[in-house]
This record gives sequence, structure tokens and C-alpha cells, in this order.
Amino acid sequence: MTLTFPTFTAGMLLSMSLIMAIGPQNAHVLRMGLQRQHLWLTVVVCALADIALISLGVLGLAQLGGLSDKLLGALIGAGVLFLGVYGWQAFQRFLRPQQLAVLKTNDGQTRQAPPPVSQRQAILSALAFSWLNPHAWLDTAVLIGTASLAYGQGSTAFGLGAATGSLVWFLLLGAAAFWLGRRLNSLHIWRVLDGAVALMMWGTAGWLLSSLV
Repeated sequence: MTLTFPTFTAGMLLSMSLIMAIGPQNAHVLRMGLQRQHLWLTVVVCALADIALISLGVLGLAQLGGLSDKLLGALIGAGVLFLGVYGWQAFQRFLRPQQLAVLKTNDGQTRQAPPPVSQRQAILSALAFSWLNPHAWLDTAVLIGTASLAYGQGSTAFGLGAATGSLVWFLLLGAAAFWLGRRLNSLHIWRVLDGAVALMMWGTAGWLLSSLV
């Protein structure tokens, strides 16, 4: 393998541009950051899950011609169900924000505290947002895998660049979520976030359903 800078950079830029568009996954990372619960664990799991998809696309799916129709249909069905349920949960939090607990900070101010999340729940949630979203499979695995074919023997370098782009993006997103989580604690912010997440989840689910027509 010859690791050429232009090929590596092309993979990195394509990966970052595609991940930016995968809303549910990014929204989940931001929410974990605002909750200040297992943020960096979520970042690591999302990045590793994305790298696994990229590897699958570059090393396998591109040569096989993408996902089969039956597998794609099953994946879309699971993704629509998952996004619909998560969107409903976010909408319920939007309607009833008073269900959040209130904690006292060291300086005497009150802070909205969401229910605690275990490490296992954080890992499973991150994997679900990464692997139960057909948008992620199509963009991350199929599109990046197909694009890598254009570089011939340099496809591995392209894939490494794409994997690096995924890692860089999630580290930056995690840093932004951490910064916001130390500053945005008001009930109004949580309502806006939950409302936006509900609309994003349902919008993605609707887009996935329309692709089956």
C-alpha cells in the first residue's frame, strides 16, 4: 500500500462531509454531552462503529455492489422503528420537561438533571444510532466504499483517510458537546433540544420510508 497524501485527504474530507449529514448520530452525541453522561465513551463507540462501516465498505461492499434489496429493506424497517420510538421519547420530554430532576450546584444554583444512564446503556445507544440508521450504512459504507474503487490500489489509503476523518469529526463534536454541557443547563434549552431531536428523528424516518416507495 502506498499512502499518498491526496488520496488520504480525499477519503478524510469525504468521510467528514458525510458524517456531518447523519443527523441522529450527531444529535445523540450532543445530547450525551449536554447530559454530561458518558460523553467520551459515546464518542469512542460512535467513531469505532463508523470505522467498522468504512472498513466494511472499502474492503467488501464496494466489490459486492452494495447491499442486497432484502437486507436493505430489513435495515430500513429496523431503522424507521428505532427512529420513530426515539423521536416519540424526545417528544414526550419536550411536552413534559418537568419530569427532569433538579439538582443544586456548588454555587447554589439549580440545574436540570436527566435520569442517569449506565455505561451499558450508553454503549448500546451509540451502537444503535450508528448501525440501525440506514442513512449511515448507505453514506458511510456504500458510498465511501464505492468512491474508494476510483483510487484502485490506493483504495486502502482512501479508507484510512475516511477512518481518520470519522475519528477527527467525533472528537471535535465531543469537545463541542463537552463545552456546551458546562454552559447550557436551562430547562428551555432542553425543551428546544428535545423538540429538534424529535423532528429530526421523525424526518429521517419519513425520508427512509419514502425511499421504499
